[in-house]
Amino acid sequence: MDQAQGLRNVVKLHNQRNLPNARVFTITSGKGGVGKSNMAVNLAVQFRKMGKRVIIFDADFGLANVEVMFGTVPKHNLSEVIYGDKDISEIITPGPEGIGFISGGSGIIGLNNLNNDQVNYLVHSLSKLNELTDVLLIDTGAGVSDQVLDFVLASPEVLLVATPEPSSLTDSYSLVKALYKNPRFMKSSARIRVVPNRVRSKEEGDAVYNKLDSVVDKFLHGKIELLGMIPEDHALERAVRSQQIVSLEAPQAKSSKAYAQIAAALMEQEENTSGWGISQLFGSFLRRY
Repeated sequence: MDQAQGLRNVVKLHNQRNLPNARVFTITSGKGGVGKSNMAVNLAVQFRKMGKRVIIFDADFGLANVEVMFGTVPKHNLSEVIYGDKDISEIITPGPEGIGFISGGSGIIGLNNLNNDQVNYLVHSLSKLNELTDVLLIDTGAGVSDQVLDFVLASPEVLLVATPEPSSLTDSYSLVKALYKNPRFMKSSARIRVVPNRVRSKEEGDAVYNKLDSVVDKFLHGKIELLGMIPEDHALERAVRSQQIVSLEAPQAKSSKAYAQIAAALMEQEENTSGWGISQLFGSFLRRY
């Protein structure tokens, strides 16, 4: 049985059991240092406050921002599911507020070397995440690497974090352009929502979105959405310096309230890709290899 057939079988079994799909949000950015991982952990906290089960999948192989903010070093990563004998539930590291954390480690890099048995075991394990979480947040690396593009291309809902700095705007557009130029990009169903970060006013946040939307419309004939914005906030800066999560350390701070508004907006909006879930996302990702 080839990889694609193994994936189809897992998805079919999941649907036959009538299990609800977890919401999957992929958080990405055109460059590093714009607050992407902060977005992931703070949204996770806000979803937990709403009573949702949350797991963060750290797909940023070069950095360990999420585990630094969680104050924990995972003992296991995805490679132990692929090459070892661990179940996906055994590599989930508990974080604050009951948030789960999965380290991708070097596991994704070796996907192109999998044999059929490994593929079948991997997709079966990944499908179990639908039973373990209501929300899966994927924290990608930054930039336009193949790994970042693969995750974003496979994702039904993408959150693009950008700041007012010209380099962030340029790199954000480069990422969107790379998506639109990829033959696997599904323009009709893709949903890319921009979150301006570290903005000094609503007008500055609107300007970040309008600049990106204008060039995407003009040169790519596409459309992106404005999801919300995170204000520049001394409480957030202090939390970052002390490797803490502002939504926990200062829940009344203006940045914490902004994260809460974004989380609420995401839960209020209906997912525009009915039937998409964890099995489908990783299935689409794995077919790349």
